[in-house]
Amino acid sequence: MTLIVGKVVSVHAGNKDDLSKPARPVIQVQLDGIDGDRHQSYLRTTWPGDKQPTGTVRRNERQWSAVSLEELAEIQAELGLAEALNAADLGANLCLSGIHQLSRLPKGTILRFPSGAELAVEEYNPPCRDMGGMLAEKYTTHAGVPLSATAFCKAAKLKRGVVGVIEVAGPVSVGDDVVVEICQTPSWLERTPA
Repeated sequence: MTLIVGKVVSVHAGNKDDLSKPARPVIQVQLDGIDGDRHQSYLRTTWPGDKQPTGTVRRNERQWSAVSLEELAEIQAELGLAEALNAADLGANLCLSGIHQLSRLPKGTILRFPSGAELAVEEYNPPCRDMGGMLAEKYTTHAGVPLSATAFCKAAKLKRGVVGVIEVAGPVSVGDDVVVEICQTPSWLERTPA
């Protein structure tokens, strides 16, 4: 088992139409999601690109989302932004630091917090066009040039963070340590080539 210890830089929750989530000092994580967050539910309706037809009601594997400070800095540098790209504008619930390649954490990885709260990673969170359009309206480059609506999607590929479900409820606060238990497939369960 591989363990990494990171830090909670910021926490966010909200249900605004522009997908942003204001920063808070603490968020309360419940089994159905984060209190007051637009993704708080056991269920969600699919959208284009999901495995099921658009509009299907399915299990919500996106009760929370997390990004890393390091990957945000990489996206910001690639876009040449004049100001720091922040987790609130990306609609993330958590911004973490000290976790190398957060966006590549495998399904089943567990994030543990001092309160006992546990979050399970379900999948990588790909960048979306809607978010790219909203960021293009807000951010400009060092040269004062507005971003194109597709620039974020290109720059954030494999750096947009992860989403998942709640395993154990509890508060998560700014400044908390987070222990990351990276899921590894046991050798006896690995498939052999057919």
